[in-house]
Amino acid sequence: MATSHTSLRIARMTALAGAVALLAACSKKEELPPAPPPPPAPTQQVAPTPTPPPPPPVTASTTPGSLKDFIETAGADRVFFEYDSYALGDTARATLAKQAEWLKKYGSITVTIEGHCDERGTREYNLALGERRATAVKSFLVSAGVPADRLKTISYGKERPEVAESNEEAWSQNRRGVAVLDNPNS
Repeated sequence: MATSHTSLRIARMTALAGAVALLAACSKKEELPPAPPPPPAPTQQVAPTPTPPPPPPVTASTTPGSLKDFIETAGADRVFFEYDSYALGDTARATLAKQAEWLKKYGSITVTIEGHCDERGTREYNLALGERRATAVKSFLVSAGVPADRLKTISYGKERPEVAESNEEAWSQNRRGVAVLDNPNS
C-alpha cells in the first residue's frame, strides 16, 4: 500500500513538472533592445558656467551714498512677498544681499524698513503682517552684517498701497518691504 501511495505521488509530481516545462516552453521570450552605443569622446572641454556680469557702474551723475546710488547698486529699494506671507523668496534675498553690502559700505546711514500689505484682510491683521514683513527684512540685513541699531521697522499694513487697484497685479506690488534711507548723502 505504501508503494502505490508513493507511486501516485511520483506520478503527480511528474505530471506537475511536465506541465511547468510545457508552459515554460510555450512562453515567449521578451527580447531586449540592443544596448545604446557609448557616448562619443569629447573633442574639447566644456567651458565653465560664466559668472554673472558685475552690477552697472555708478554714473558720474550719481552721488555716492545717495538714494539713487543705493537703488542702482542694490537693484531696488524694496522686496516683494507672496499673499499672506512674510517669507523671503530667492529674488528678495538677492536684492537684500546687495542692499546689505551697500549699507555696510555707508556705515553712517540708518534705514527705516516699511512693511506693507495688499487691501485684503482686516486693518489689524495687515498691520501685524506688515510688521512681520519688515522684521523679516531687518533680520536678513542683520544676518548679512548690518548693525541692528541702524535699522528700525514700521508697519503701514494696507494703509499705503503702491497701486490703488483691486487685482492680483496691483496686490502683488502692494505686498512689499521698503528700505527708506533716513539720512542719505543727497
